Amino acid sequence: MRLNDILAPGFDASEWEAKGYELPKFDIAAVRKQTYDNPTWVHFGGGNIFRAFPAALLNDALNTGKYDRGVIVAETFDYEVIDKAYAPYNNLSLLVSLQSTGTIEKKVIASVTEALKAGYEFSDWQRLVEIFRKPTLQMISFTITEKGYTYNDADLARGLKPMFAMGKVALLLYERFLSPLGKQGELPLTVQSMDNCSHNGDKVKAGVLAYAQQWVKDGLVPTEFLNYLLDESKITFPWSMIDKITPRPHVKVKEMLAADGFEDNEYIETERHTFTAPFVNAEEVQYLVVENNYTNGRPPLELGGVLYTTRETVDKVETMKVTTCLNPLHTAMSLYGCMLGYTLISAEMADEDIRPFIQKIGYMEAMPVVTDPGVLNPYEFIGAVINRRLPNPFMPDAPQRIAMDTSQKLPIRFGETIKKYVERGLDMGNLVLIPLTLAGYARYLKGIKDNGEPFEPSPDPMLEELQAIVAPLEIGKSDQDWSCLRQLYSRKDVFGVDLYEVGLGDRIEGMVKELYAGLGAVRATLHKYTQAR
Repeated sequence: MRLNDILAPGFDASEWEAKGYELPKFDIAAVRKQTYDNPTWVHFGGGNIFRAFPAALLNDALNTGKYDRGVIVAETFDYEVIDKAYAPYNNLSLLVSLQSTGTIEKKVIASVTEALKAGYEFSDWQRLVEIFRKPTLQMISFTITEKGYTYNDADLARGLKPMFAMGKVALLLYERFLSPLGKQGELPLTVQSMDNCSHNGDKVKAGVLAYAQQWVKDGLVPTEFLNYLLDESKITFPWSMIDKITPRPHVKVKEMLAADGFEDNEYIETERHTFTAPFVNAEEVQYLVVENNYTNGRPPLELGGVLYTTRETVDKVETMKVTTCLNPLHTAMSLYGCMLGYTLISAEMADEDIRPFIQKIGYMEAMPVVTDPGVLNPYEFIGAVINRRLPNPFMPDAPQRIAMDTSQKLPIRFGETIKKYVERGLDMGNLVLIPLTLAGYARYLKGIKDNGEPFEPSPDPMLEELQAIVAPLEIGKSDQDWSCLRQLYSRKDVFGVDLYEVGLGDRIEGMVKELYAGLGAVRATLHKYTQAR
């Protein structure tokens, strides 16, 4: 069983279907022809999240028979991905959905019609120029990570041969502006980020405009091009909220596919250390909420489950996720998981103290101040997190990874909830486990597990500075000077608020003293407050 078999004349689907593989229900050749002639969607970033989510959404839409165009992927960073993960398999891939039950679902994705290298040295660049000049093009989108939206003075100085992704996108938009197929500056387009970062559309816009503004300043392009990008009747940069975990190809998945007789299960590591395979494995739960602000129409991704709404609602969904239903739970369990010696998030979810700890943070302490976005139910969202996502045995996520950059996360993940309690005049006495999380941070910074073994706290730009504050504290010593804690917990830059000003500082100090009482004190303190709550 190989992916290319599906495109062979006389392909027999019976063996695949008997082994539980869902195959495309649409005419692949017809979709590829229609897309080549009249493209509607180009996606930048050919990595695992794209194949597991946006491409799979379109595959579902095509399976309904209500749409006839695929997606063209363009890679700006790692061209080996095109050579090794797309070309050998005629742009087909296998999506393996990892169920929390320990089973998998298998679906062949055939919505990608072309895979191009977005580099000037390749003939693919001229194909991209041709596509951008087509009036039918409706949307370009991105999963290139937040770092992909960066630019610097050196790249801006390269003129109309930039090397960074946003510069190449700006240059292709200039080609659309100049398109001989329409009046100059008249062809509309939507520039859609699908990356997991807040207000992502603004980040794409800032990157593109930086190049356009520099080029106008240098006299390389007319001012009309900049005006074209700023005209929201022509070019839009909608926001979106995306949420789906797509880890590296998993050895268990490789073994399960091999047992089926599926042979395209080779691991691929490029020179740029991209890890991929002909298959992509991803968690079963997924969300994509998009601001519906398109100037030239769009692919009907709602047929695959995308929620289209207003910018305000996208922002509410993002806030719900980041301050209540997912991110705070991740941080709380990662800090205590590191101290208790865990190396897997899924394993933590079987812990009799950690599971109720994060449940009660979400449902009892953060939920009372959550803003319901309307399009997603916060209770159902957090239920999926606790019951299906975090316990998933296929998810090799570690508390050590989640604990990275904790100082940068605390103001949003917990500080915003505390601020809402203050603004609404709510009883601060109802906050117990959020203060316990913040108390745990002072104990985590010591880099000593609950059993006395040392551990290396995860990378953080403020790690050394904050460790220096708690350095005088000793585990197991009751009659010590605790005054350094006021220096820590009054830091608005770390916690979003001065915790003494909001009435939580002294309570947190008391919890810290319990956590420092000796070996086993982390477990004992966590159990005490979790069970009492």
